[in-house]
Amino acid sequence: MKDLRIAVVGIGATGGVLAAALLSKDPEIVLVDPRPGLGEIILEQGLNISGALSYKVPVKYFRPRIGEVEEFAPNLFFLSTKTFHLPQVLEDLERVFTSGAKIVSTHNGLGTEDLIAERFGADAAFRMSLNYGVSVKGPGIIESAFFNRPNHLGSVALGNRDFGEQMAELLTGCGLDTEFVDDIKLYVWKKMIMKC
Repeated sequence: MKDLRIAVVGIGATGGVLAAALLSKDPEIVLVDPRPGLGEIILEQGLNISGALSYKVPVKYFRPRIGEVEEFAPNLFFLSTKTFHLPQVLEDLERVFTSGAKIVSTHNGLGTEDLIAERFGADAAFRMSLNYGVSVKGPGIIESAFFNRPNHLGSVALGNRDFGEQMAELLTGCGLDTEFVDDIKLYVWKKMIMKC
């Protein structure tokens, strides 16, 4: 997975843990979140995750808007915003998306990967079902109550298995055990049912 340039969009509870895990192996990742003041705090204090998952990592790059990541030329985007923000996020992403880039939805809810595929093509669209429970305690401070390993990752396009398996290996190497699966919708449904 050489030459990956990763952006994590949405640095709340789940996105913060995902970003911290990735930053533990690659300090060049850029984080994106529009919340006022968040960037200044995490650039100074880093991300601190405690509990079932534990990370304390510095943050080198932070931008308040997706349009400001163009200089980093990301080719892998993890979207961890609230689901209701997804249409606006995808609109903003059109300005910086380049051919061949991949977009991973880590949202709750159904069909988010389909929205990505409709706008950017099936080859770009991935979906994760995250199986950790986390809560924000303060800016860049997140507590992890549990992690029911593994997370599940799937793609819309069948031809993305190799890349998906490499991405799962990357995430597992960061401490977020992840399994690539053929039918990600099944795991999304299972999670929805468990949350009811």
